[in-house]
Amino acid sequence: MEEQFDAMALEGGAASGEAIHPMAALLAEEGAKIMPERGDVIEGVIVSKAPSEIVIDIASKSEGIVGSRDLERLDADYIKSLKVGDTVFVYVIRPQDAEGRSILSLSRALLESDWKEAEELYEAKEMIESTVSSCNKGGIIVHLGRVRAFVPASQIVSVRLPRDASEEERIEQLGQIVGQTLHLKIIELDRRRNRLILSERVAMREWRQERKNRLMEELQEGEVREGEVSSLCDFGAFVDLGGADGLVHLSELSWRHVEHPREVLKVNEKVKVYVLGVDRERRRIALSIKRLQPEPWSTVEERFEIGQKVNGTITKLTDFGAFARLDEDIEGLIHISELSDERITHPSAVVEEGQEVEVRIIRIDAARRRLGLSLRRVNDDSYFDDYDWENPDPSVGGSEEYEEDYAE
Repeated sequence: MEEQFDAMALEGGAASGEAIHPMAALLAEEGAKIMPERGDVIEGVIVSKAPSEIVIDIASKSEGIVGSRDLERLDADYIKSLKVGDTVFVYVIRPQDAEGRSILSLSRALLESDWKEAEELYEAKEMIESTVSSCNKGGIIVHLGRVRAFVPASQIVSVRLPRDASEEERIEQLGQIVGQTLHLKIIELDRRRNRLILSERVAMREWRQERKNRLMEELQEGEVREGEVSSLCDFGAFVDLGGADGLVHLSELSWRHVEHPREVLKVNEKVKVYVLGVDRERRRIALSIKRLQPEPWSTVEERFEIGQKVNGTITKLTDFGAFARLDEDIEGLIHISELSDERITHPSAVVEEGQEVEVRIIRIDAARRRLGLSLRRVNDDSYFDDYDWENPDPSVGGSEEYEEDYAE
């Protein structure tokens, strides 16, 4: 039918000049609609496949060709999976060549599909996972499908780059995470400029917040959890429970006295903690390590007895005596009257902090966490046999004075 209208036009018939037949106009309009334009991504059906080209029917006046150069850009397994009759999306590189065929690209269509997915992820503000493929001095390269994306060094938290690091040092540090899978988030997308920027820092901040919200809802007082020491400070240690940090106060680190958390913990150390409390309103988690350990004074009477000689370390000097640690958790007092046979005015005349000493246990009061020690009678067994430790000689300080001093 179309050929007849074309012939009429050439012969000057009814279809020529200004009097174009309505059917011819309709056909021309339909042909214009289906003729693809450069940059279109359209659907087609594979009609033939050869090593050097694939012919695709795109429902236009001519078939489309995917050439060998484009096939080289595709994964071999993907090409192998394509079969005659398969429906595929193609990108139009040239609507029509000299032979009337459309030049198509499968690789560009796949790339456009990946860009569309990236745009959807960006609009939805979703987090993604991607593997680091390479790096340069400015950051790392990842791929979202076939789209190449960049993560600037300032947006990376998996490695810390010194500010004064040289170009070689930066590349060496960033190279440590090549091959690793990171949580990332799209922070900038410009399809026209082929620009896709991601951030690990933003993704991890949001991930931790999400994890903290979940933990705050799930965590219950009395639970035992495993975590990792994230930081130490003067008043305690922060432990990461898997996205949210809880505080182990200095007083909850150990049953013994601790001046600073570094005495018992190290950053990145794995620890088990007891959940003391969860303040959901203030979003704080209180933890304890010592509550998972036996209370040392509960077994002191099983480990020690009056008259026993033990080794200890002087930990503190006061006006009324010296404290000595017998093990990691138990400290006892050597009253000033039990430091020397001679009368002294201060313990520093006999001992100093950090000094190793041998002492004799002269009193045990587990209920009140009191342990009385003697340095001056450590080798005087005969004195020990006759001495009334519960009622010491008033001339060297009675029991009442001893209790008052110990309480301080």
